[in-house]
Amino acid sequence: MFQDITTLMLNHKVFKDTVDIFVDRYRDMGISAVAGIEARGFMFGPSIALAIGAKFVPLRKPKKLPSETISQQYELEYGTDCLEMHIGAVHPGERVIVIDDLVATGGTLSAAINLLERVGAEVVECACVVGLRDVKGQKHRLNGKPLYILVEPRLLINPSGTYIVLST
Repeated sequence: MFQDITTLMLNHKVFKDTVDIFVDRYRDMGISAVAGIEARGFMFGPSIALAIGAKFVPLRKPKKLPSETISQQYELEYGTDCLEMHIGAVHPGERVIVIDDLVATGGTLSAAINLLERVGAEVVECACVVGLRDVKGQKHRLNGKPLYILVEPRLLINPSGTYIVLST
């Protein structure tokens, strides 16, 4: 089943409340950078970064950034992909959180962690608005990093045989 957060952003109060939950969590953790994964991590990352006094670092698909980059390839269910970051965007010892809209298998988050750690950053935590239930058992894919999820959808079948998606 396809999960999407764009309707959340159509309601400015719900969108603000979502960002505020992340801001409250990270405000006093000494975070110096918020790394957002293309493209939906860009919807939340800059707002969080501004509110906690950190810089925003975009992690993009290949050949989208204008300056020299460092890249990290990763496996998908159907092939491979790659994330890139500007060289010098993050410095050794900086405390970073990684933001995305949804985590399913953890592959993209794992690539982001590897990319940031290769330049010496300390990845404090990964955070997603939606997390599919199976990902909690995949902590090994996230190099042991904590994963903060706001919503975990559950799929139920009602008596008429149709599906209902609930959020917890």
